[in-house]
Amino acid sequence: MAGPRVEVVYAGRLAQGAVLVELEPGTTVRGAIETSGLLARFPEIDLAGQKVGIHGKVTALDVLPADGDRIEIYRPLVIDPKEARRRRVPRRR
Repeated sequence: MAGPRVEVVYAGRLAQGAVLVELEPGTTVRGAIETSGLLARFPEIDLAGQKVGIHGKVTALDVLPADGDRIEIYRPLVIDPKEARRRRVPRRR
């Protein structure tokens, strides 16, 4: 019995990676990321500190992905979104 086929994606600062992988049944999100080879291509990825998600929703590494899922590895935020917004919008008094 074949496992799910998923896409694992990561958008680095200078390069992006997207890999389609066919998983063994029972493979977790962590296993899918490891199978994809993106950890070797992007050594800055640290699964202990970075969030991952499926179709835009943050998920745990021990979740079992379903066929057709898109597993995303998120980069850490450089600046808080609220602070970035404050810097862009001029103050009115």
